[in-house]
Amino acid sequence: MASCVLPITGLIFGGVGMVGTLAATAMPQWRVSAYVDGNIVVFESIWEGLWMDCISQLGLRLQCKFYDSLLALPPPLEAFRALMCLAAALAIAAFLAAIAAVQCTPRRRAGPPAVSAFVPAAGLAFLLTGTLVLIPVSWTGGSIVRDFYDPAVPAPLKRELGAALWVGWGSAALLLAAGAMFCHLWCR
Repeated sequence: MASCVLPITGLIFGGVGMVGTLAATAMPQWRVSAYVDGNIVVFESIWEGLWMDCISQLGLRLQCKFYDSLLALPPPLEAFRALMCLAAALAIAAFLAAIAAVQCTPRRRAGPPAVSAFVPAAGLAFLLTGTLVLIPVSWTGGSIVRDFYDPAVPAPLKRELGAALWVGWGSAALLLAAGAMFCHLWCR
């Protein structure tokens, strides 16, 4: 029973991390408008994501617009899109490998359990996926914090950390934990 806990926990962490990666990739709340002036009456808030910009007016009306041209995007945004899409695809592959690892690992009553080839594949894929998610999320978070405290950036252009960044950091932590669990199971 105790030998089943680690792979099942890794599978759950990896599954939640995969869903978080997919959600962070699709969410438009990577950068949200910051209100640093003394104005307490706010009529609209701006969300900027990897795929679209959204404006919420009084919390009642939400208008979103996909970016018009792929070629007009800044190079970091193109790179973040590519990394998150690669991470989403790799997260799905790692989760499927983890399912196969949990199902295909034979359990014997006597002696150590045999380890299938899916265990190291799932562990390394989860570790790589967590790293791929961590790069664009942390880079974006760092640039938001840098611009927020830069006095040369005008107040209307300052942004705060959006919900997608927090989801990305959480899913990266879960993916790295799942990868560590499967790698530990493999090394045992």
